Amino acid sequence: MSTLDTLKLVGDKKPNHIPPIQVRRNKLSNRLWEQIQLAKSQVDGTQFVVTKYRNVKDQATGLKKQVEIPKRVRPWWFVSSNGKVCVSIRYGSQTLEIAKGKPSVEVDSANGLIKALETIKQAVETGELDKQIDEASTHLRSGFKK
Repeated sequence: MSTLDTLKLVGDKKPNHIPPIQVRRNKLSNRLWEQIQLAKSQVDGTQFVVTKYRNVKDQATGLKKQVEIPKRVRPWWFVSSNGKVCVSIRYGSQTLEIAKGKPSVEVDSANGLIKALETIKQAVETGELDKQIDEASTHLRSGFKK
């Protein structure tokens, strides 16, 4: 018996490109991860900082270089009129409607907020919000046309 006989061999190949909907899911999933980490840091009383790179021109030498700067992460949650914490999911500048006419999720506590964000992240990764993501993406792209 060969060592390779213990493996399950399949005929699938790695795709050459990622489908656009998967790119959008990954984008929203990454933003949800940032929101989860921001909520956890507020519960723990610590600071959450995401860094990004920016190209800057050095005034003295005239050379371009990359510098690391903190990325501003704004919370997606807010306190509603009845005093409960609500969270809205955003794709770019658009707020996604999770259900028809219901763009927010109401939670009781900070731990409930983290659980709600994790649940929504899982729903995005499984493709349950593909229709809403596609609509928001189409609406955002229409703003760039002349």
